Amino acid sequence: MQRMNNNVRVQLSEIFTSIEGEGVLVGTKTLFVRMAGCHLKCHWCDTTYALSMNSGLDYSISDAKELIRRELKPNTFKINFTGGEPLIQYEAVIELAKFASVEIGLRTYLESSCFDSGRFAKVLPYLDICKIEFKLRDSKAIDSRNYPQLVYNEIKCLKMAVQNRKRTYIKIVVTKLTDQLQLEGLVKDIFSNVKATDLLGFVIQPSIGTDEPGMEKLLNFYDCIYPIYEEVRIIPQLHKVIGVR
Repeated sequence: MQRMNNNVRVQLSEIFTSIEGEGVLVGTKTLFVRMAGCHLKCHWCDTTYALSMNSGLDYSISDAKELIRRELKPNTFKINFTGGEPLIQYEAVIELAKFASVEIGLRTYLESSCFDSGRFAKVLPYLDICKIEFKLRDSKAIDSRNYPQLVYNEIKCLKMAVQNRKRTYIKIVVTKLTDQLQLEGLVKDIFSNVKATDLLGFVIQPSIGTDEPGMEKLLNFYDCIYPIYEEVRIIPQLHKVIGVR
């Protein structure tokens, strides 16, 4: 049995229970653990307050567990490790995911850009559900020189998740600036590495408030995926529609 690393601490932006606003599990009652810190620069980011490591508060793992217990509500479907970018603090994710799964009995869920497949591999055994978020070039998440390496890591993480039989789905944020040809190429790369039957879903998420795509663009993006994967869905952020965080 793996021992807890007593030296691990965690920088948390916030912990709260709300309604899942994104992805294939939209609408589920969820305990969110938002971890501080993200090195990516997505221009449509809606949690800019969590980008700096200094944006959160520093906790011991024991204190973070108590916060989770305190904020947990009855009939919660899952615990969502989000950010920021949770893989930056992957050791803390491991400890808190083990706690949530073994001691509380919650499904564990990771939202990540999957920028580092090595860190993802270490966290993966403690996860039930994985959302692999592929970044398109128009996200401006990373410079052009390093973008291919980011996609390489995202695809590697996707393959690991399905090989380990995790409930896995893909999310891609699109804007009016999204290049349809690039999306088509990325989709082909994805499905040359995994089968359609491996996935729980494929979500196209339109940006809100920044470079919002129109209906024609959204339908064109949908058509890039549907011939390969019929379970594609266009799902906006529900929590913004109903006015919750």
